Amino acid sequence: MTESNGSAAAERMNEMPDWEKRFRAPRVSLPDWAEDAPDRSLFVSNATGTYELYAWDRATGEQRQVTDRPNGTTDGVLSPDGAWIWWFDDKDGDEFGVWRRQPFEGGADEPAAPGLDASYPAGVALGRDGRTAVVGRSTDDEGTSLHLVRTGEDPVEIYRHRESAGVGDLSHDGSLIAIEHTEHGDAMHSALRVVRPDGTAVAELDDTKGGAEELGLEVLGFAPVVGDTRLLVGHQRRGRWEPLVWDVATAEETDLDLDLPGDVGAEWYPDGTGLLIVHSFEARSELFRYDLASGKLEKVPTPPGSVSGATARPDGSVEYLWSSAAEPSAVRSTTGEVVLDPPGLKSPGSVPVEDVWVQGPGGRIHALVQKPAGATGPLPTVFDIHGGPTWHDSDAFAAGPAAWVDHGYAVVRVNYRGSTGYGREWTDALKHRVGLIELEDIAAVREWAVSSGLADPARLVLTGGSWGGYLTLLGLGTQPDAWTLGIAAVPVADYVTAYHDEMEALKAMDRTLLGGTPEEVPERFEASSPLTYVDQVKAPVYISAGVNDPRCPIRQVDNYVKRLESRGAVHEVYRYDAGHGSLVVDERIKQVKLELDFAARHLG
Repeated sequence: MTESNGSAAAERMNEMPDWEKRFRAPRVSLPDWAEDAPDRSLFVSNATGTYELYAWDRATGEQRQVTDRPNGTTDGVLSPDGAWIWWFDDKDGDEFGVWRRQPFEGGADEPAAPGLDASYPAGVALGRDGRTAVVGRSTDDEGTSLHLVRTGEDPVEIYRHRESAGVGDLSHDGSLIAIEHTEHGDAMHSALRVVRPDGTAVAELDDTKGGAEELGLEVLGFAPVVGDTRLLVGHQRRGRWEPLVWDVATAEETDLDLDLPGDVGAEWYPDGTGLLIVHSFEARSELFRYDLASGKLEKVPTPPGSVSGATARPDGSVEYLWSSAAEPSAVRSTTGEVVLDPPGLKSPGSVPVEDVWVQGPGGRIHALVQKPAGATGPLPTVFDIHGGPTWHDSDAFAAGPAAWVDHGYAVVRVNYRGSTGYGREWTDALKHRVGLIELEDIAAVREWAVSSGLADPARLVLTGGSWGGYLTLLGLGTQPDAWTLGIAAVPVADYVTAYHDEMEALKAMDRTLLGGTPEEVPERFEASSPLTYVDQVKAPVYISAGVNDPRCPIRQVDNYVKRLESRGAVHEVYRYDAGHGSLVVDERIKQVKLELDFAARHLG
């Protein structure tokens, strides 16, 4: 690029509105690093305008783009010896494909697991010997299977079940494999099994049996020490996620009661003597170091806001991806350094969030509110509903809500029942009356927003993506007088058709949420499907959908749109060539422009 062209590009960037700069500004993920070659790292960045994988040699400072695909790549794993980068190769975002690998230094891609046909991924764990991996795969016809893959040998199947499962981790010496499974049929609460490389069982841990309530378990990782048989596990035994250490050889369980009020996650420090604790509570998070010998819990200093990921380095420092609603994300270190600071346009900040607690039918509901600086209500207000549903909004930087604020809207985000971060009872409340429960909580916060003077009841937008898009369409039909317009991205629109067309793992989740298949509990699917209420929709509707989406497939969206068309309802539809959302910056900006324009035209 010539200097004049570079200056012109910089000038064009400077002339962009802030909301567009936020999407275009280079972003990076928390770097993953090779356990036996810690100077070698792998991260995701949108530096080229598409999210792709990058290799980073910390010793030389060299960064190299690993993947280059039209619709982007984000699923990648770095081998423990730092020699190979595995990446998942699907077609245009359909999530159905195969693993490939590329030398860290660069070179041609090659099949990483020859002999395994294309499938949906179900986890992968790479061995320290440089030639062993455990690969999980699932298909609609066969369920889930796990395979031991060794260079130069045919893959060996070590596990298969009709219900969903996944690879948890591979022990330091490669002699033990941890599996998360849902053979009991509850896709929301996994049990654990540890097997040898030949598939024979070593140990079981199952909190879904023997009690009045089914509780979940998750694999957090084997101890990073030669010959160590300790497995770090997450559990829900006290009504929230907490860690315990399970020695799979002796069956000894060491429960860590950390006396922290929110959900607690953990990972090992590289020497195996301590745990890096991530504590999430009321939409914020903080870090601690827990010493396993003394039981001492020591806070790792981070700014107020949200830590989206953290890792302990061999020198004892901690790197973490941090942001707040007002400040864009950055990869920081406890050494005081900014670990990754991509060159180019810097993202403008936004306004901070305000916490609101509203009494709802199932308990106190936490909502996060942003509004233009100095603005007083009543304001046009956007209820931006998160996906998941097992997810939650937090005090973290998000370009989408910031764009609405820039255009004069207040933004309300609701952590409805079903959201994580508020205890197991809050998350597990989302069963059988799926969608309707969440909308009861959203309605309670809507009532507060109007009665408090924040929101103009004549200019209320209901919007969201994925599960948030589903709740948008369901809300427009079940609460037709509450919303002025709706904007749904990659939504579930026709629940029955979505079930039959979606990937197998999501079918298992839907069976758990609704208590069976559409044939077994037709009344529940009907009650929870936006298509059931489409004729009651009064507000203008905007829908965007990826034509290759395996999670919210396009056929069920088309069914809903045809019903809107048949009654002459005001609506617009935008279809794009990708899967469950886009990894291309220009495409995402285009979608936001269309949403903002739709709202402006219909709100006046």
